[in-house]
Amino acid sequence: MTELKGVLPEIKSCYGSLKSMQRKFERYGRKDFFTGQTRMEFEVWRKRTKALLWNLLGLDKLEQAPLQPVTEEVTVLPEGIRREHIRIQVEPDVWMPIYLLIPADAGTAARPFLCPPGHNGAGKYSVAGLAEYELVGERIAQYHYDYGFQLARLGYVAVCPDCRGFGERRELLSDASDPVLGLKGDCYWLAHMGEPLGIPVAGMLTWDLMRTIDYLELRGEWNTEQISCLGFSGGGMQTMWLSALDERVKLAVISGYFYGFKDSLLTMNRNCSCNYVPHLWEHLDMGDIASLIAPRPLLIQSCREDRLNGERGIANVFEQVEILRAAYRLYEAEPCLMHEIFEGGHQWHDEHLKERLDALIRLS
Repeated sequence: MTELKGVLPEIKSCYGSLKSMQRKFERYGRKDFFTGQTRMEFEVWRKRTKALLWNLLGLDKLEQAPLQPVTEEVTVLPEGIRREHIRIQVEPDVWMPIYLLIPADAGTAARPFLCPPGHNGAGKYSVAGLAEYELVGERIAQYHYDYGFQLARLGYVAVCPDCRGFGERRELLSDASDPVLGLKGDCYWLAHMGEPLGIPVAGMLTWDLMRTIDYLELRGEWNTEQISCLGFSGGGMQTMWLSALDERVKLAVISGYFYGFKDSLLTMNRNCSCNYVPHLWEHLDMGDIASLIAPRPLLIQSCREDRLNGERGIANVFEQVEILRAAYRLYEAEPCLMHEIFEGGHQWHDEHLKERLDALIRLS
């Protein structure tokens, strides 16, 4: 009998493809960044770039459907905040559950904030502040994840949706109650379903947030001329895409998601599937996409030791912010772009939230 020497053969070297792909990024990447000098040239570039991104995200393949809002439950929290658990139809047979956090004194002048969730927080539950659930409470403590609830306490109407693959939008019901899987999402599955049809996950998420704005306009209870969006991590990604492509967003806050693609998504290529849009890197980098938000008020939060910044750290962030600043300078709107840097790792920071929002709103 042959003696087993190990479960697998011993391999002393691996011959991977990363260096080759990094060279290809340098050769083929970012061929459509803005090269003009004037505001008029930028507007021409903006129109062309929005059309390009609309196609890359597969938004032309997503389908309109009646919203058909359904109220599942209404709870009045001790702070006087009314929490509505609703769902809307974003495509035929595709439903988005949402927590609406409505302050007691929210009238027609109240500003609605879309608050898309990131990863590892069970979707809307962390963002809406349901810390009574142990694992959700742990993530709120770790990431300061309850930014929807924080906004509601400041008097804003906070719209906290489940993005596709998270919370009540899992593909398998059994995963929603699993202690590990329940915090995470199904982006990998969604990418496998959508990308071969030309619909990356980022496109699905952007479409759903656009439909959420449609719902707010349909409901008509608050100031839909001042719709805003705030998100952390994967929620920051959604905020960037939505604000770049939908000018109904008048103010944006992107936290924990702003860096160059090469360092953070090519070199660190095990990030979630929702980050990857086929052919995107050939055309643009992250700063180029976010430039479409100019000159609307925009706050970006970065953490100096956030591992998602990549091996060059905060320098990878600064490069993209400089691309943004150039766009805001064209509009003489430099004060409308704020960049906060905090010490420590991947985390949302609310220390100066009221002051920063007050300042940005004055500029809007």
